Amino acid sequence: MKIAVVDYGMGNLRSVSKALERVAPGDEVLVTSDPQAIRGAERIIVPGQGAMPDCMRQLTASGAREAVIEAAGSKPFLGICIGLQMLFERGEEGDTPGLGLLPGRVPRFHVSGLKIPHMGWNEVIQERIHAMWEGIADRSRFYFVHSYYPRPAESALTAASCDYGTRFTCAVARDNIFAVQFHPEKSQNSGLRLLSNFVQWRP
Repeated sequence: MKIAVVDYGMGNLRSVSKALERVAPGDEVLVTSDPQAIRGAERIIVPGQGAMPDCMRQLTASGAREAVIEAAGSKPFLGICIGLQMLFERGEEGDTPGLGLLPGRVPRFHVSGLKIPHMGWNEVIQERIHAMWEGIADRSRFYFVHSYYPRPAESALTAASCDYGTRFTCAVARDNIFAVQFHPEKSQNSGLRLLSNFVQWRP
C-alpha cells in the first residue's frame, strides 16, 4: 500500500514519515508534491506547521492543491495541524480562504492569562466513538503547538476537544476525513497508535 505524505514545503515531513515507517513497515511511504503520486496513493496525509496564508499559497504553488481536494473526497485522509485548519472555509490569520471542504472557520485564541501559542502536552477528550481512537484511552495526552484552532459550523464534525482557557475542537471527522490539531508524530505512544489506526482504517 502507498501512503502519500503531501509535501508543500511547510510540514514536519521527516517526523511524520519516520513515524509512519515505524507503524507500517510493510507499506510504501511517499513524501511528495507530485499530483499524480498523490492521486496514485491509497492513503493521504497532509501535515503542516507555520502560517496558514503561507501554507495555502505553497499548497497551490506545489501543484498539489487539486490532488489533495480529490483525495479528501474519496480516500482515507489524515490532516495534521495546518492540514486540519486548511480543510475549513476561512482562517482568521491573514483572512485566508481554506479549501472549503468542511464548514467552519479557524479563529485565533483569545484567552486571558495564558500563553499563545498553545504549546505542549494536553489532554484530548474524545467526543464520540471513532475507529481512529481504537486503543487510545480517553483523555490521553498529545502534543500541541498552535495559535489558531478549528471552529466547525456543525457540532457533528467534532471528534475530540481540548481545554486551554476555553474548550475547543482539536479533532474532526467526517466520512473518510479525520484531522487533528495536535501532532501525533510528536506524541509518543498515543500518537503512534493513532497513525497505526489510520493505516488500518477502513472508512
